[in-house]
Amino acid sequence: MRVCDLIKGKSPFISLEFFPPKEREAWPGFFEVVEKLKELEPLFASVTYGAGGGTQDNTLEIATRMKRDHGIEPLTHLTSVGASAEKLDGFLKSLRSADIENVLALRGDPPRGVEDFDFNSQEFCHATDVIEFIGARYPEMCVGGAAYPEPHFESPSIQSDLDMVALKVKKGAEFLVTQLFFDNRLYFDYVARLKDLGADVPVIPGILPIMSLKSAKFILSLCGAAIPGKFLSALEKAHEEGGDDAVYALGIDYATKQAQQLIDGGAPGVHLYTLNRAEAVLEIGRNLNI
Repeated sequence: MRVCDLIKGKSPFISLEFFPPKEREAWPGFFEVVEKLKELEPLFASVTYGAGGGTQDNTLEIATRMKRDHGIEPLTHLTSVGASAEKLDGFLKSLRSADIENVLALRGDPPRGVEDFDFNSQEFCHATDVIEFIGARYPEMCVGGAAYPEPHFESPSIQSDLDMVALKVKKGAEFLVTQLFFDNRLYFDYVARLKDLGADVPVIPGILPIMSLKSAKFILSLCGAAIPGKFLSALEKAHEEGGDDAVYALGIDYATKQAQQLIDGGAPGVHLYTLNRAEAVLEIGRNLNI
């Protein structure tokens, strides 16, 4: 089913994000996590995509098995980096053959180890190009886009970032999934600004449960999100006094309250970044009033 239609039929909801394990030996454990998280009745689950090759085939196979064997509607990531019209068309045909109708169109990150990578040298420079391509060739598919309550670190200004996301909607994105963030005021202000630009589509907030201080700082260094000062201080104090167990408890409590406040404030649902682990996400989901 199309995620666009599922969103219209149920709100609020929980959705999930997984990444394909690189080693096939890890797949049985991965699908055990998927099966455990079915308890939360996720509306859909996104599966990330390796730019320029990498895990693209894994994305397709995992999404197919997730739908066929576990009854969870998949949303496959699709990036413009390293893409050609032929590659995109081949991947999209494979999705349709597997009865998968949902794509999250992304620009993607530059290839690892490539300095001064020029996105403009690509056949598809931006996520908007991918959105247009899908809309022209596969109009039956439901396409979503990424959004950034804290502006993308490459954006020259907040307004230019908003304009780019609004352009995604104009080109055909029917919903948006946000990068992780920790201050809900950013989300609600962001949604209001997008509506003022005519981009009135569901904006699903992305929530990352912090499980350890080390992993949190690493993940944040990759995406550019900021932890509010009071929360960061509390995490550091918890780590000093009780180690990772104390940080985990505080992180889960914060993520649960953040998710509930977003739902209570009118968010269509919450998108939980699972990091391919079940326990924390189950704890959050079980405590949400949905």
